Amino acid sequence: MGDFTKLAVWKKAHELTLGIYRETTQWPKHELFGLTSQSRRAAVSVPANLAEGCGKNSDAELARHARDSLGSASELSYYLVLAHDLSYTATHTRDDLQDSLSEVRRMLASLERVSAAAAESTSPSVRLRRKSSAPARRSD
Repeated sequence: MGDFTKLAVWKKAHELTLGIYRETTQWPKHELFGLTSQSRRAAVSVPANLAEGCGKNSDAELARHARDSLGSASELSYYLVLAHDLSYTATHTRDDLQDSLSEVRRMLASLERVSAAAAESTSPSVRLRRKSSAPARRSD
């Protein structure tokens, strides 16, 4: 943890974000506050969540933020499909960006697994907190 810029997955996610920014400059101006903005936000969210997770200095937090990054990556994947279907992005460009995104997603999934396992092995009494619909039990 610590310096997020040393993570290979952060570097790949950052490069992908730069690619999304370059590509979205070619999209129609009427999409600036719609699909362009949403795509850029989702792209930025992937490396930003990794940076935040590294700053928490906790394996459990890094695992949680890696999961958040995975969610943003999935959102971005849909935006690329939509942009292609609206003829904003050429097929080869969409494919290249989706390939990069798939690699980032694989790396994020691996980071999440490793971080979650490290968190559980260093402190088995502290489990990763996942959102649950079940109410918390009281020990009164």
